[in-house]
Amino acid sequence: MEYMTESTDRTPGHILCCECGVPISPNPANICVACLRSKVDISQGIPKQVSISFCKQCQRYFQPPATWIQCALESRELLALCLKKIKAPLSKVRLVDAGFVWTEPHSKRLKVKLTIQKEVMNGAILQQVFVVDYVVQPQMCGDCHRVEAKDFWKAVVQVRQKTLHKKTFYYLEQLILKYGMHQNTLRIKEIHDGLDFYYSSKQHAQKMVEFLQCTSPCRYKASQRLISQDIHSNTYNYKSTFSLEIVPICKDNVVCLSPKLAQSLGNMNQICVCIRVTSAIHLIDPNTLQVADIDGSTFWSHPFNSLCHPKQLEEFIVMDCSIVRDLKRSAGAGMISKKHTLGEVWVQKTCEMNTDKQYFCRTHLGHLLNPGDLVLGFDLANCNLNDEHVNKMKSDRVPDVVLIKKSYDHTKRRRRRNWKLKELAKDRENMDTDDERQYQDFLEDLEEDEAIRKNVNIYRDSTVPVESDTDDEGAPRISLAEMLEDLHISQGATGEEGESMMT
Repeated sequence: MEYMTESTDRTPGHILCCECGVPISPNPANICVACLRSKVDISQGIPKQVSISFCKQCQRYFQPPATWIQCALESRELLALCLKKIKAPLSKVRLVDAGFVWTEPHSKRLKVKLTIQKEVMNGAILQQVFVVDYVVQPQMCGDCHRVEAKDFWKAVVQVRQKTLHKKTFYYLEQLILKYGMHQNTLRIKEIHDGLDFYYSSKQHAQKMVEFLQCTSPCRYKASQRLISQDIHSNTYNYKSTFSLEIVPICKDNVVCLSPKLAQSLGNMNQICVCIRVTSAIHLIDPNTLQVADIDGSTFWSHPFNSLCHPKQLEEFIVMDCSIVRDLKRSAGAGMISKKHTLGEVWVQKTCEMNTDKQYFCRTHLGHLLNPGDLVLGFDLANCNLNDEHVNKMKSDRVPDVVLIKKSYDHTKRRRRRNWKLKELAKDRENMDTDDERQYQDFLEDLEEDEAIRKNVNIYRDSTVPVESDTDDEGAPRISLAEMLEDLHISQGATGEEGESMMT
């Protein structure tokens, strides 16, 4: 006798909707979803169109009550900002999902798709999907408003250097551009002997001072002035000033060290040539090729000045040049440069070619000079040197001529230069006519010194055709491998044309 086993699978029963009579599964409301949605709108009270403020100058969105934040399009930060605009109505429902609906970047619209749930009619849970439209309205933030006013600042960094040449400032400008230290400045003002950086907060000015201390030998003093105060809330409003002084030594300057400092640097000669100024002063002895680095604290402890300024450079022609092979080094001598070659040369001024007066000197340019080449140098024999250290030296220890660098055709070098640099947007006033010549000298220094080039962003100039790396005279040039492609950013986060601090 066999027993029949009944199937345990049971299909749920169906009921009729009390509104339209459609068979449905039982639910607490006994109404189908279509009828329930027609009777109840759970998105009621949630605004379908909301305005959001956006600053075109700094590309930031306004977050109430008084904060401006930077968000990329369709980012999590921007989504959180949009949901906070309707936070109060959303608290009455359960938010299940939220996401952006794609819109044109220039449409000034942001669309957010929301999925919400809410309990209705006898415990029935209804889910609904809808889109909230956000209208992006332009509004200038307080920081940009102060920038446009051009007279508001809370801190200023005054950078000064007491020299006739601006090579150090041109180098600092490129470092500031490379590391983006100009982004928080309200205004950059260029004056005769330096630059002024204006900031809206003291912290940004202190950050710039720390950056300049790491990139150049300098010292600074800080001061502040009380503008206003509130005795009831115990708040004070100050304007801070940071006065920063860079050492008065530039590249290609001839300096005379004090006897004590020269001895501490490895018994090098007192007459030296400055070959580079970065975070320290790099000196070379043209008689022995001995090199030394002097930082800012050492310089201010044992200060020295430049013997000649760049306008006193004279042009010489090389009559004879021989390389010094065996050099006797004194006891305790310092490091010798491997990039230079010691040479003994006879030179004659190009303006004295009708005479037979020649000068003999040692130079660190032995690897570059050949008979007939033109070279720039200082004539110390016929120069009135007003320096306390030089006056105490023996006359035989002071060279007649100090050669600085080889001379090339400036016009040809400028015409074949297929690269360019970016510049800071500065307010210029009382500018000298010699600034263009000084800037060209700085560009030539970049071509000749690879160590300085490593810290500078060099961009390819598409308007100049590409030629070989060396010209007929053998003048140094920058290879294409060291150049960057110039990038132009023309649109911001909302499709507007972006503004830049660089020109």
